[in-house]
Amino acid sequence: GEGGEGAKKKKKKKKGKKTQTWPEPTVPVSKLFPKDDEGNVVYPQGECTAYIQEYNTFRTTDEEKRHLERLENVKYNELRRGAEVHRQVRRYIQETVKPGELMIDITNRLESKVLELIEADGLQCGRAFPTGCSINNVAAHWTPNSGDKTVLQYDDVVKFDFGTHVGGRIIDCAWTHNFNPAFDPLKAAAKAATEEGIKQAGPDARLGEIGGWIQEVMESHEVEIEKKIYTVKCIENLSGHSIEPYKIHAGKSVPLIRGREMDKMEEGEVYAVETFGSTGKGHVVEDGECSHYMRSFEIPDSVRHLRHPNAKQLLGFINKHFGSLAFSRKWLDQLGAPKHLMALRQLVDYGIVDPYPPLVDQKGCYTCQYEHTILLRPTCKEVLSRGDDF
Repeated sequence: GEGGEGAKKKKKKKKGKKTQTWPEPTVPVSKLFPKDDEGNVVYPQGECTAYIQEYNTFRTTDEEKRHLERLENVKYNELRRGAEVHRQVRRYIQETVKPGELMIDITNRLESKVLELIEADGLQCGRAFPTGCSINNVAAHWTPNSGDKTVLQYDDVVKFDFGTHVGGRIIDCAWTHNFNPAFDPLKAAAKAATEEGIKQAGPDARLGEIGGWIQEVMESHEVEIEKKIYTVKCIENLSGHSIEPYKIHAGKSVPLIRGREMDKMEEGEVYAVETFGSTGKGHVVEDGECSHYMRSFEIPDSVRHLRHPNAKQLLGFINKHFGSLAFSRKWLDQLGAPKHLMALRQLVDYGIVDPYPPLVDQKGCYTCQYEHTILLRPTCKEVLSRGDDF
């Protein structure tokens, strides 16, 4: 009958899903996975593990908790789409980055690949923040500004930290990249410490206690660099953080050292669990030319006193392109913002935009970082950004 004919026609039209191209991925992730009955692409889950706390064991089989998860499925799928883009882009960078390249070229390659694979669409989906590629004693928040001539060296230790988002749901994930194998043990310290932080995370886990577990693992590692042995220290004034839609730092911190924080993690929260190790003081200060900026999540009243037309124009530009997501000076240039240095300074002076300068440990030391985004689901913990690499 008619229904049969229609069904046959539909079957004919159905295309097989595409496969990704390597060594350079060019197929958007939405084309790589099957669709559900409602036509939505279903992205792969991250790594799901049971919570280790005694008081959380009931969650694995609790029917009410399973029902809660079904209600949240769209949110989960958005996070997983961003995570899949992150995995593919970082594999591409890991396989292509080499000494002698300009850092600005590497970041441009990485960021344009995010836009391509996520099918960027204004504030709906795209890059969540500038690509951190902090080198050696610089631990975080460095990315090249336009015209920067920094070249990646064989003996550099780089922390690649970039983010994706779909519907404001941010994936924040980082790894340490080195060419000289002498730095492998340093990298291993941060990797192990981050894994410990992930393991200890769960609803009702105390943040201060998680910091203690992280510190214990990080500081059990030693590295030998140029015939000198260093105990790897946690960078005491950096931390992981909770994440909310369009809000990269949502109010809770996951410390890297034992602390008195009595705050607890809660069901349904998303966290960036990240650790930083150092052969230096284990303490960072702001230093160097600023490249990272972010508009306040809630625009302060001081915006009413903004008189300078260039500053007003730049704020409109920021609202349109980034909203409350972080951005770099390079992105302002690339997107065609008017001359912005003075206007940006004014927005900072008025407390409308916050600067995030590079965070630096003592000269001559080396720092490392690993980071994953995790979701505290009602029934289990999902490491959204987990990949074959880490």
